[in-house]
Amino acid sequence: MAKGKKSDYGVESIVVLEGLEPVRKRPAMYIGTTSQYGINHCLNEIIDNSIDEALAGFCQNVEVNIEESGYLTVFDDGRGIPVDKLPKYKISALEIVMTKLHAGGKFNVGAYKVSGGLHGVGASVVNALSSHVIVEVRRDKKLYRQEYKKGLPLYPVKEVKESILKFKFKQGTAVSFLPDREIFKETIEINYNIFKKQVKERAYLINNVFFRIYNHKNKDKFAYFFDGGIISLLRDLNRGKKILHDPIFIKKQQDDKEVEVAIQYNDSINENIHSFVNVINTHEGGTHLTGFKTAITRAINNYAKKEFGTGKNNDETFTGDDVKEGLSAIIYVKMPSTNLQFEGQTKTKLGNSEIQTFVQQTVFDYLETHFEENPKIGKEILGKIFLAQKARLAAKAAKEAVLRKGALEGASLPGKLADCQEKDPALSELFMVEGNSAGGTAKQGRDRKFQAILPLRGKVLNTERAYLDKVLSFKELKDLVIALGMGIGENIDYAKLRYHKIVIMTDADVDGEHIRTLLLTFFYRHLPDVIQKGHLYIAQPPLYKIQSGKQINYAYSDEEKNKFINSLTREHANVPTLQRYKGLGEMNPEQLWDTTMNPKNRVLKQVNVADGQEADYVFSMLMGDEVPPRKKFIVTHAKMANLDL
Repeated sequence: MAKGKKSDYGVESIVVLEGLEPVRKRPAMYIGTTSQYGINHCLNEIIDNSIDEALAGFCQNVEVNIEESGYLTVFDDGRGIPVDKLPKYKISALEIVMTKLHAGGKFNVGAYKVSGGLHGVGASVVNALSSHVIVEVRRDKKLYRQEYKKGLPLYPVKEVKESILKFKFKQGTAVSFLPDREIFKETIEINYNIFKKQVKERAYLINNVFFRIYNHKNKDKFAYFFDGGIISLLRDLNRGKKILHDPIFIKKQQDDKEVEVAIQYNDSINENIHSFVNVINTHEGGTHLTGFKTAITRAINNYAKKEFGTGKNNDETFTGDDVKEGLSAIIYVKMPSTNLQFEGQTKTKLGNSEIQTFVQQTVFDYLETHFEENPKIGKEILGKIFLAQKARLAAKAAKEAVLRKGALEGASLPGKLADCQEKDPALSELFMVEGNSAGGTAKQGRDRKFQAILPLRGKVLNTERAYLDKVLSFKELKDLVIALGMGIGENIDYAKLRYHKIVIMTDADVDGEHIRTLLLTFFYRHLPDVIQKGHLYIAQPPLYKIQSGKQINYAYSDEEKNKFINSLTREHANVPTLQRYKGLGEMNPEQLWDTTMNPKNRVLKQVNVADGQEADYVFSMLMGDEVPPRKKFIVTHAKMANLDL
């Protein structure tokens, strides 16, 4: 290849790399999606720039304002983005950070040893995807400002006297951006509940930094500050649960990497493990999580052999499934952002192989010593795991006895299941209906081409603390598992799910709500993929039938009922017939179809989990064995209950 051509190629590449126009043309390549989650991603990119300052030890306050106008503003009291001109570019460093891809301190090993951002393109990408951005910087007792439109500066960085963003910190950076409706066609609103969770998560991971959020749209404001680090997060994970011992905290630094681990067992049957790298929530785990699981399983097996010897009360070693039962843990790795390696498109699975060895050795060495020095904790954990192993072996036997090979293939569908004619799961719906009476009405009212009905008799088992053998011995749940066709436990094969819309359809009374909660608990604890992939729904049958003359309307809430009655003409206002539906069986098949099952008219609520940590707490608190947290919840929310007495 000619030298000239090689040089030309390099120049051309740099121009393409630095331009922001590709960001506007292919935004999903940079922020994942242009849906509401993309807005959250943009806000987090700006917050993570402040967090980089906090991780470096230069920032104690991060403030976020959600303005009524739609602007999202982030303030911090860090060092402030440099504003001096870079000789190479002859423009301000601030403008380069805001307008050039792959520019900033994250790419300089000396600037930030640890960085929160995933890609290092945060500020410039957010700028490119915003219709308007204002940046103000306070450095050396001076205030500087620059504004941008769709990524292009409106004027050079200039020193100003007054802050238009009401920037109150004596130093630091303020960024205010308005997401561009040309890019975010769906909405420019953030998902507020997910955002609050993300901020809280970061506050746990970064000690002694105040996070304040002001939502001027709904007048909500809150603040997070934790000085206990991941131990505070661990205690939050175990809210409402009976813990077996004090938290075990492990911390080690080696060269340019550091690991913190917090471990605590509770008496539940579920695991709750969260892993992070530089405040990035690695939802899909990775090498640090693998190293942790290997270490804790090995350390506990070694301790069991020392305590009881091989063979006593333990015909086989503990498996990873035994060890994880009732385990709450946080694995938090900090390392130079320049060395980070992620797997997959989502960038939430750590791929650094050296981290697995580092975490594994650190956790194993510490636990070996800790169990020897704290035998009470070691024996408490062993007792829990012995029970888990016993339950696993019993569940394995039950699974082999109840779900023999071929039992889920369709040959043994429950007799009470009124299946649909459609064989394509994507077009098929399953309605779980409370009782035979409502089941009969639903069977008559459905469209048998694509709607299947499974009547459930009585209240199903509370599976919050139920092992698989007990779940499979409960007929109603066994019938449901067979009808779904995807198996359960180790046998789960999502590809075999027979219906891609699974609808809970219960009466609009206290019993119906209880049955709905029991079913939600079952899916959340034993078939979580159904929820995570968006296949679980809750039907919304009407509460009232309102008839005025020949006009018939249905109301799905008291508010809707009152609004309709008030809208009637004066001559009919005093003569509407009002019927309160207490059960699905009170409707005839045509009414049930028209109001609740017809895709053209019905209202279905999709079940999703925005905050897994909070969902875990709520299910444990409401459906677990610990009475005091549930009693406190009932007393606190008693006045909110809408009881039809």
